[in-house]
Amino acid sequence: MSTINHQIRLAARPVGEPRPTDWQHAEEPAGQPGDGEFLVQVLCLSIDPAMRGWMNAGRSYIRPVEIGEVMRAGAVGRVVASRHSGFAVGDHVSGTFGVQEYCVSDGRGVTKVDPAAAPLPTYLGTLGMSGLTAYFGLIEVGRPEPGQTVVVSGAAGAVGSVVGQIAKILGCRVIGIAGGEAKCRMVVDEFGFDAAIDYQNEDVRKALREHAPDGVDVYFDNVGGDVLDAVLLRLARGARVVVCGAISQYNSTKPQGPANYLSLLVNRASMTGIVVFDYADRYAEGIAQMATWRAEGRLKSLEDVVSGSVAEFPETLMRLFRGDNHGKLVLKIAD
Repeated sequence: MSTINHQIRLAARPVGEPRPTDWQHAEEPAGQPGDGEFLVQVLCLSIDPAMRGWMNAGRSYIRPVEIGEVMRAGAVGRVVASRHSGFAVGDHVSGTFGVQEYCVSDGRGVTKVDPAAAPLPTYLGTLGMSGLTAYFGLIEVGRPEPGQTVVVSGAAGAVGSVVGQIAKILGCRVIGIAGGEAKCRMVVDEFGFDAAIDYQNEDVRKALREHAPDGVDVYFDNVGGDVLDAVLLRLARGARVVVCGAISQYNSTKPQGPANYLSLLVNRASMTGIVVFDYADRYAEGIAQMATWRAEGRLKSLEDVVSGSVAEFPETLMRLFRGDNHGKLVLKIAD
């Protein structure tokens, strides 16, 4: 009998928050690899804020997921059948396999990973795209210098927590912005930030004046909206704003642009976007450096792993927009 491959496909383009009717639960026989291909059993799915943008039609840094297509997702899995000389049965691999239980691949964009060196979910977080986004976004775009003040929003999330830790390794003073007392405590106690601001219960502008009296040299933005506007008012001369995401805006039907953008002019500052795919030829460099920091105990990784099935993907995705996750959100669908 054929192995059944359960999938989640995009049924409609969401307006505002994704609804259950925006998804199609599908099943089909798992494919069989042809010459130069292998079959992957997906074990863990990466749940990312960027997924919301991929559901929209229109020009972006990557083509949208089409209606009826398996939802795009990074994942780690195990090779269970192979006719590819570079991948053997039993290899653990990372790639864009989609929200499904099985995927046939020709090896393009697929990397072997070692579960003995780090837990598989870590290859979707600190040693995966989230970590690489933090690494290249901070180092190449933010360009922090020792002694400078770095502010990170979404500081308890998959990217923000790594940004702050790398900034500390580089000798910076680091302030995290997160939602809720528990997350702010984790940012300081677990990840070693110098201070944390609870945007849900504090006046962000007032707190920034206290924690960054000389201004903000680097701001790594993951949320946009009111938090971005508050930080723009505290920029130091020559500051760099790294635009990584705007999770506060993704489900809004009336997105809010920055009202205080003229601070860039006044402070001779810059605002630049980071798309990790631009650094694809340097992924090995970034992973090697972060793996070294991790082995030395200088870089901690935190994965929020939800165990379930592919069918739980729509609800797990919504945890991101409710702020329920701590660290990298991963859906584990098989052992």
